[in-house]
Amino acid sequence: MTQVNNPLHGITLEKILTELVEHYGWDELGYRIDIRCFNQDPSIKSSLKFLRKTEWARTKVEALYINMVQK
Repeated sequence: MTQVNNPLHGITLEKILTELVEHYGWDELGYRIDIRCFNQDPSIKSSLKFLRKTEWARTKVEALYINMVQK
C-alpha cells in the first residue's frame, strides 16, 4: 500500500513539531493549539511525549502542519 497522497508520509512527529516551533514560535503555537505542553514551560521533548500519547492533540498538530506547508 503506497502513501502517495499522504502529505505526512515519511515525516516524523519531531520534524513536524520542530518546524511548527520555528515557524510560529511557542507562544503562537500555544495560542493556536491550547495545550499545556505548548503554554507552560514548553520543550520539544515534553511535547513529543504528550503528543505520542494523545491522539486528538497529535491530529491538531498534524493539521496545523499540513496547513502551514500548503500555504
